[in-house]
Amino acid sequence: MAQAVTEAPTLAGLLADGGWHRGPALAEALGVSRAAVSARVADLRARGLDVFSVAGRGYRLAAPLELLDSAAIRAALPADVGVLVDTIDVRERLDSTNAELARTPVTGTAALLAEYQSAGRGRGARGWVSPFGANLYLSVSAPLGAPRAPIGALSLAVGVALADALTAFGARDIGLKWPNDLWAGGRKLGGILIEHRGEIGGGARVIVGIGLNLTMQTVDIDQPWTRLADHMDRLGSRNAVAGVVLGGVLRALDGFQSQGFEPFQARWPVFDVARDAPVRVIEGDGEQVGIARGIGPDGALQVEIGGRTRPVYSGDVSLRLGA
Repeated sequence: MAQAVTEAPTLAGLLADGGWHRGPALAEALGVSRAAVSARVADLRARGLDVFSVAGRGYRLAAPLELLDSAAIRAALPADVGVLVDTIDVRERLDSTNAELARTPVTGTAALLAEYQSAGRGRGARGWVSPFGANLYLSVSAPLGAPRAPIGALSLAVGVALADALTAFGARDIGLKWPNDLWAGGRKLGGILIEHRGEIGGGARVIVGIGLNLTMQTVDIDQPWTRLADHMDRLGSRNAVAGVVLGGVLRALDGFQSQGFEPFQARWPVFDVARDAPVRVIEGDGEQVGIARGIGPDGALQVEIGGRTRPVYSGDVSLRLGA
């Protein structure tokens, strides 16, 4: 039976309404000492939340904060998509949602979200900046038995499904940069991380990780980035956005297994930010400049170099737009 998993009360949850909360009341609600409340306030500040304190009044956040809620996320899923996920779990803090699912025995399809990641991961073991409550950090673990397309194309299929879902949700200028980046307005909006392993019987289990910038403020990132709030008339509920993103991932997994990559390949040109643009293909032994010519049926990037078109595979390169 489908489940929505929730945690015990947390300090962030108690402060999320933006009002003043006295220390003794917080300590009682959390079942901890006053000193422990002070330590948890310091921890929230270290994770990027502005927590004010005034003697005699207690603590409050600088502004109300909508925390993620598993029941609200499930309610945001269309009925035909909701049946595709067995559990939705929300945690306040994890090292990485992908890593947590990888080390946790899972049956069926499980979605895991976190408000904060202490060791978020991007492609190629790069870190993923994960401030508290500002973005979306979501992973889905699912069985994938005998897929009808190379597993390397799955990140592209997920990207197409997310681009379609976010566009339908009202986001503007959504694009895809091969092989696993969501873009908006020419800047990076989010990323997709696919991890998989074989299982007894010939099937596989995949973990699809999504990092999506929602309202993040200025941070030190080594490439131009943007956030969803800047590409919508009104961002609205974080839980609604989580439902849109989770729904896109679930549709991609279902379609990839039942129909293969072909339907997603047909949609890729709609969002392809590199099509017919100069690109630098940075491989282990050097760099070449060419023109991107779309993707092949296996998800490989087609790059024209010196008058000849060759496939480039995601595990081999780092792609940079522009000559």
